[in-house]
Amino acid sequence: MSDQSIKSRPVYQSLAMDLSGLRHLLVTDSPAYRFEAPPDREVEVWFVAGPDQEGRIPPAETVHERGFRSPRHLIDRLDHRLAQERMGLRLYVSGTEDFLWDVFNTAQRAGMTKQEIFQCHSGTRARRVACVHCRTFNHGVTTTIVRCDGCGANLFVRDHFSRRLSAFMGVKIDAEVAGEVPPAEQAYS
Repeated sequence: MSDQSIKSRPVYQSLAMDLSGLRHLLVTDSPAYRFEAPPDREVEVWFVAGPDQEGRIPPAETVHERGFRSPRHLIDRLDHRLAQERMGLRLYVSGTEDFLWDVFNTAQRAGMTKQEIFQCHSGTRARRVACVHCRTFNHGVTTTIVRCDGCGANLFVRDHFSRRLSAFMGVKIDAEVAGEVPPAEQAYS
């Protein structure tokens, strides 16, 4: 169970268009995500294309879509796009927590401020966990304890979230008494 009183734990809200923006770009790791925009505003939508695109609702005339083969491909293209961008862009991000923060960090490196980036968590609650011992990222973690893919340590998945790493912190649970590991609980699905 996540505790919202932990200051590092991000809080998300639903996306709403910031009408002070001149250009609007929604990036999402789900091709099914929809964004309501006023008919007088154009929106670009970049999404990670799933293997099956049948049944997709065609976009409105004011929405211009572009699909990418993977989250990494989308973020690489976004990095290039933001290097050419001018002031006035509003960036809307929807997806899993690691995707949200990978995009956020890319936008901040390009000079965008927190006030120009809007985030909405959608999809799985599985976590990216950074091992504080060997710095390996463990992906798709849904339990409170996970064995590190890098060093093999049994990690307790803390609720501390690093925005810089786009990951939750994992610390060795049996550091004091080797081998004393409580059973893992399913917590983040």
